[in-house]
Amino acid sequence: MPITIYHNPACGTSRNTLAMIRASGEVPEVIEYLKTPPTRATLVRLLRDMGMKPRDLLRRKGTPYDALGLDKPEWTDDALIDAMLAHPVLINRPIVVSPLGTRLCRPSEIVLDILPNPDIGAFTKEDGEIVAPRARSRG
Repeated sequence: MPITIYHNPACGTSRNTLAMIRASGEVPEVIEYLKTPPTRATLVRLLRDMGMKPRDLLRRKGTPYDALGLDKPEWTDDALIDAMLAHPVLINRPIVVSPLGTRLCRPSEIVLDILPNPDIGAFTKEDGEIVAPRARSRG
């Protein structure tokens, strides 16, 4: 199973996550979800696999979240999914799917938890923060 990243190239967290995936030796499928939004079935599956409710995946900054009034509790899960499909910018990113799980990778180093080879050495994010090397415990 290849690794897939739902990516926004304008997002630093998304760029850092993609760089970490590549540093691990993987060649991921990159889906620029603003250009190619997920289908309803895909979005529902991603939410299920992440153990998240639609409200948990909403992005507020730089989106129509406030204009649509998405903070109101009367929005049902289905209606929130409809809003994300109509306005993909509402979907928080990056979402990474790997053989080891599906995660919203905020912060970007969360991706190390689901990479087959998480030992990427020291990694410096775009903002200068250093992510210390780590290997998955063999418990």
